[in-house]
Amino acid sequence: MSDAAQPTAAEVRAAAEAVKTALDRHLAAVERRSGDDDPAVYEAFNQLAAAAEAYDELLYDRYDEVTPFEIPGTEDALPPYTGPEEPNALSVLIRRDYAVVEPQRLLAQAQRVEAVDDEGRDGSGAGASGTVHGALGLLFGEFEPDEIASRHKEFGLEEGDSTLWVTAADEPADPGEWLETPFEAIDAQQVVCRFDVSAVFDDEIEDDVDDDLEDELDREEDEDEAEDEAEDEAEAHEEDREPLDADR
Repeated sequence: MSDAAQPTAAEVRAAAEAVKTALDRHLAAVERRSGDDDPAVYEAFNQLAAAAEAYDELLYDRYDEVTPFEIPGTEDALPPYTGPEEPNALSVLIRRDYAVVEPQRLLAQAQRVEAVDDEGRDGSGAGASGTVHGALGLLFGEFEPDEIASRHKEFGLEEGDSTLWVTAADEPADPGEWLETPFEAIDAQQVVCRFDVSAVFDDEIEDDVDDDLEDELDREEDEDEAEDEAEDEAEAHEEDREPLDADR
């Protein structure tokens, strides 16, 4: 980068101040949060991430230095929102992944549903609960997705990753317009908010906790060693003094 294209010291300082402001706003949003999925916290997080990333770039361009900040998901982050400021319609897109870990439990739940729903059995659906794919069809047809999510263990399922996207639009879609390809016409720039749940986030937190615990144990070990060395030195001084006292 040429000297002419480098940011000024004032620009780097302004970016640092922007990070401080974003930190204050993020803390204020967290303190006022209304729940785990508070959109104000999500927005404040994104603003803090953007400010930190901008500061990191300017700092590197100006001084060839980097920060210790690591913003998760910045490479896959959504582009800036360009949708309507006052949307008249919205779409909620949800994906939840499950693993079938107890097929027999899944089949048993489906058989209970099939046994109760005798009126809907005309022969074509009889025995559907005898296969895993048939049991899945029965259960997801009987229960709402949110209920299955809250009771997934009862159905022999194990939760995987999940995501929820809210997109905005000027006008509602026409009936049947997107049914053939419901997930293909998503404009990422019209996503109002997005919430992801993944075990990988828990692993990152656990790794950080393990690192902090290891550092703390190392510090305590160093302190113990320093105390032992101090005690040894004190004892050595006492032993050196004893012959002198005896001579006297």
